Amino acid sequence: MGLFDKNDRFNAANIISFGNIASGVMAIYFIVEGNFFVAIILAWIAGGLDIADGKVARKYHLSTEFGVQLDSFADFLSFVVMPSFLLFYALRGSGDMSLVGEAIVGAIFIFYIISGLRRLIEFNLKVDAGEVAKYFEGVPTPLGAILLWILYLLFSYSIVPNPYIIAVLVVAIAWALNSKLKIPHP
Repeated sequence: MGLFDKNDRFNAANIISFGNIASGVMAIYFIVEGNFFVAIILAWIAGGLDIADGKVARKYHLSTEFGVQLDSFADFLSFVVMPSFLLFYALRGSGDMSLVGEAIVGAIFIFYIISGLRRLIEFNLKVDAGEVAKYFEGVPTPLGAILLWILYLLFSYSIVPNPYIIAVLVVAIAWALNSKLKIPHP
């Protein structure tokens, strides 16, 4: 057993995925504490670790079903749940929403999170069945996260200062996660 043993649950690729999860959890903590700067740094670390785990798994032949599932859990936390928290807390902190408005926007983010989870499960089912082509069907969750970061920036810099317009755009991204849009693999 060891870092380069495919059957070790704590091989190098999986440890990197666990680091992705840890970064996502810590980012959520900092979001709740109101420290968005540290949360965003941790989000970018999670993104880097997501790229690294796949590269390490391929280079050292560490790919396993456990690793595929672990990567999806990491993606769910770091690219679905955490960016949703960031954007929701930014909108909520603006003071521009009523209690009812906050509940509606909260429901929209729950819809986004469920859409992201569905997207990851559908992707895993297609991978298991060998159906993944040279493109993604629907927006991949890391790209969805980047789109949420862009909305965060648009809102934070008052380019789009209305939280309800941002929420409508979140609905559009949530729809795109499970759409028939064809996105080429990088």
